[in-house]
Amino acid sequence: MPAPRLRSRSLRKLFRKVPGGSTHIHYKRRKPKPAHCSGCGAVLKGIPRERPYKMRSMAKTKKRPERPYGGMLCSRCMRLEMIKRAIK
Repeated sequence: MPAPRLRSRSLRKLFRKVPGGSTHIHYKRRKPKPAHCSGCGAVLKGIPRERPYKMRSMAKTKKRPERPYGGMLCSRCMRLEMIKRAIK
């Protein structure tokens, strides 16, 4: 039976074949849900689904796209926002 700290449904079970030939279970935390656009709610592309401790060690350019509203709006909503601001 696994250790009490590993008896959680929130942990992902990864079945790994070890060098000895047997299969062992490795427990990992699940990945968070993908980031969503604040305008339309679509899943944002170019943003990794990683746990906060991994996101902290990533470079800023790896965390979000290099464009206006990158990481907040999808490219479609960004274009609409730019057009709206240009008309005003």
